[in-house]
Parts: sequence; structure tokens; C-alpha cells
Amino acid sequence: MTTENVFELDGRPLRFEDGETIFEAARRAGTAIPSLCYDPRLNAFGGCRMCVVQVEGIAKPVASCTTKITRDMVVKTTTPKVERLRKTLLEMVLSENPDRQVSADRGLAASEMNDLAQRLGVRRGRFAGATSGKSRPEDDNPFILRDYDLCISCYRCVRVCAEREGDYALGVKGRGFATQITAGFDRALGDSTCTYCGQCVQTCPTGALGDKQIMRFESLSAAPETTRTICPYCGVGCSVDLVTKGDRLVGVRPAMDGPANKGALCVKGQFAYDFVQHADRLKTPLVRNEAGELTPASWDEALDRAARGLTESIAKHGRKSVYGVASGRAPNEAAYAMQKLMRMLSGAHYIDNCSRA
Repeated sequence: MTTENVFELDGRPLRFEDGETIFEAARRAGTAIPSLCYDPRLNAFGGCRMCVVQVEGIAKPVASCTTKITRDMVVKTTTPKVERLRKTLLEMVLSENPDRQVSADRGLAASEMNDLAQRLGVRRGRFAGATSGKSRPEDDNPFILRDYDLCISCYRCVRVCAEREGDYALGVKGRGFATQITAGFDRALGDSTCTYCGQCVQTCPTGALGDKQIMRFESLSAAPETTRTICPYCGVGCSVDLVTKGDRLVGVRPAMDGPANKGALCVKGQFAYDFVQHADRLKTPLVRNEAGELTPASWDEALDRAARGLTESIAKHGRKSVYGVASGRAPNEAAYAMQKLMRMLSGAHYIDNCSRA
């Protein structure tokens, strides 16, 4: 970038990078231009037109997310004309969207449209007529709710599936009010190439797509809290936010700023957490009695029994008679301790981990 790369945004000079759009530079400078089809992880689309701005020398407002900055460009983001256009556009979107509150539990961006309507002071009811979107309650997959009555055809789900995940499981059919988001020739998600990564859920700005797993706990009154950690399932090291209500783990969310995953997760990282509080999960060590039945024991008793069994096996059958497998649900520190134990105990390298990237 040269010192001459400067443009004017709402009366103040700003430097910009070559190829940067008005939308990107404005957000970097702290100016919140509204949008419904924008996701920083995706190629700019310019479909919702909520991000329109006025550029000096151009008669009509332009979409800021697809308009690249040129030197000495003069941009205004909040003129009366621009504000009027945004409100009208949002009123038209809301006219075909059911007037019902959508829980933020559905996904990271589920409240975006309603929050924007509140921010702009826009109400439903000015326009009325045909509606688009057709929900798929018959799709009984266990992970993703497809409530397309709330769909506004921003195509963020379709684009994230293609551009980020490379699955192309979601597509678009029809035009105008007949537009529908489909999966695999209008089939259920389970019959498509969907890998249940959940990225479509987290990018949806209306809650048309929802996380069925976390929605099971919507009735819990405790306020949700998030805790940043690392997914234990494989060696990639994806950053995740565990969502809890009180002492209950209710869901997992991908970290959009995670250095390894940037908002992406596999089906295990996104949805496979029920084991944490499963009714069948062991809460105390078990050892076999003389009849071969498993009975509760203290930690000291269980550890002594395990140590005795390992050393006796090595003494009788040799050091290669012992093999260790570390759990993919345990942290890296536990896996390290496990491999050190096995190598020091037997002197062999018979140690593995069930995680696979």
C-alpha cells in the first residue's frame, strides 16, 4: 500500500489496501454498514443490497461489499436516500418472513435479521403478498432444522457449503417467490452429500437453519454461557466454544476466529458431545470380582488392580504383550501421559490414539 491510497468515508480520510472493498474498509474503521448476505469467510455476493452506499460521481447507490475502492473516492454511508432504501428493502424482506421470535440458540447468526430490523426501526406490515420458502419438517435428520419459512434467499448456506466445505450439498431451485433452498435434488439432507458440518446453521441470519441438538435445551431458564476450548477429537486443533446453561453442556459452537478452523467443524466436533453427560457414563471405577462381575471400587483399588495386571502380563508374556490406546475425547496432555506410561512401562512403542484428522 502506498501513502496515496486514501479515500473519504463519511467526511474522514481513510487509507485502504489495493483491492479492498468499501464494506471491508468501513468495518475495519469501525463503521457498521448493515448487511444480510455478507459473511467475511465468503466471496462477496451483493444480493441483499442492504449495504448500499452513496459514491460521489455515481448516480445510484452501490453495493459496498462488491465495490472496490479507488483513490480519492468519496463515500457516504448514511445519507437520507441510503437510509430510506435500506429500510424499504428490509421491509420487503420482512413482508415474507413470519412474525415470530427466533431463539438465538438456533445458530451464531440466527438473530441477525431481527437485530437489524430493530436497529433500523423497521416494522413488518407495510408490504403484503406472496411468500417464498417451504419448511421441511419431514426431514428427520438429528442435527439440522430446516425451517425454510424463515428463509430470505440470501444464499449464505449454499455458498458456505460450496466455498468453505466443498460439499455442494445445498443448492437453489426456482426463481422469484418460487425460489427454494434444496439438498440433493430436493431430498432430505441424509440423502445428499451433506457431512453435517453445521456451517450452514452458523451462517444463517434468520434461524431458517437451526442446531437441533442445542434447541433441545431451549426451555432451560439459565442464561447461556460460552467457554473457549480445543476440540479433542483429532490433531487439527479446532477452536470451539462450549455452550452451557447452568451446569448443563447444551451445545458446541465453532470459533469463527479459531486459527485452525476459522468457523469450520466436522460432524463430531459440532454435534458429538452427548457422552459428556450421558446417563451411561461411568462415574466411579469398576473392577471384576471373583465371579467376573464388574463392581464399584475406589480409585486406589482400581489403579492397583490395573498396575498389577500390566506388570504380570509383561513378566509372563513379554513387553510386547501390552498395548495402549488413548481416548480421542481426552486432552492432549492426557494422551502424552498415556504414551509416556506405556513406553516406560513396557519399553515398547505399542501406543496409539483413536483420533484421526
